[in-house]
Amino acid sequence: MSDYRFSYGPKLVSGAGASGRLGEFVPKGPCLFVTDGQILALGLARAALESLEAAGAEPVIFDAVEADPSRETLLAAVEAGRARGCVSTIGFGGGSPMDVAKLAAYLIRSGDDLVTLWGVDKARGQRLPLILVPTTAGTGSEATPVAVITLGGAEKKGVSSRALIADLAILDAELTIGLPRPVTAATGMDAMVHAIEAYTSARLKNPMSDLLAREALRLLDASLLTACERPEDRKAREAMLLGAHLAGVAFANAPVAGVHALAYPLGGHFHVPHGLSNALMLPHVLGHNMVAAMTSYAELGRWLDPSLERLGAQAQASAFVERLRTLSRATGLPQRLSDVGVRAADLDLLASEAMKQERLLVNNPCPISEADARRLYEAAL
Repeated sequence: MSDYRFSYGPKLVSGAGASGRLGEFVPKGPCLFVTDGQILALGLARAALESLEAAGAEPVIFDAVEADPSRETLLAAVEAGRARGCVSTIGFGGGSPMDVAKLAAYLIRSGDDLVTLWGVDKARGQRLPLILVPTTAGTGSEATPVAVITLGGAEKKGVSSRALIADLAILDAELTIGLPRPVTAATGMDAMVHAIEAYTSARLKNPMSDLLAREALRLLDASLLTACERPEDRKAREAMLLGAHLAGVAFANAPVAGVHALAYPLGGHFHVPHGLSNALMLPHVLGHNMVAAMTSYAELGRWLDPSLERLGAQAQASAFVERLRTLSRATGLPQRLSDVGVRAADLDLLASEAMKQERLLVNNPCPISEADARRLYEAAL
């Protein structure tokens, strides 16, 4: 067995209503509370905010986070935290608020310049105490050292550093009850991609990440359609939230790859939700990877469907890819890039933009050239 390192990520508190205990875990004094306007409008943060106020944490609410948050939004959050002398940070919401909270906590305390942080292990300073509370079961951002920000020109860049791992993650499935079907489907497929790409990552794949990725995939595969069709089903929502978290821990150690690299330009240029972008590209990238990753895909296929044992590895791997395609279709997600506004004339741009995701492409089981990327986008069109 090869040598490896593994980080378990943040401490974890899980349970129905656990977000209402948030005040137990933060120091007294102003607390930067990063979220979005919809979360506040739906009342999802009410119990958490009341708990903070009761504990003397003085929440400083920053609710201007948009999907695919911009550098300007991040810097505005940093300024809000500094202006009020915040001594801790909370990210409450989907991946966007959590990513902004991670970097805000780091920038406020470290004083580093954001432009020096892009890439892997560039952020090595100190950050404010950080707690993350997901309200969707998908990004796994509460478990990871990664934050992704959109720059001018629709380019996305990421910061990946252990300094961004939260002190605590709170999993409260009650926050996900009743999520709209499209959000449930897209975020659930996002989490499945995290598990699959961690399991097949060309860099840092290890027995611990494999263990978590397999269990995450099992939980998500078994519960996603139920959560879509019965949005009040608490057992399904709990399984989804745990699966997304385990997938997050897995890919925090064995990083994601080609599916994400090709998904990012779809979000940046066409504002396609990240989970949907991943779902649209997933079967095509897996097909491209098949020769290099066939054994791993076959293992995952047997894990989800033991009846595949009687087949050969190629048939098992193909059945796994088809299972994912069928599940995506059953959730009601769009299946073609043309469904989200992409045209044939856009393919050269997308392929060129995908090549900028070097941080992700190096993790793919086999190389993806610009010509490969264009071919895969064309196949998905």
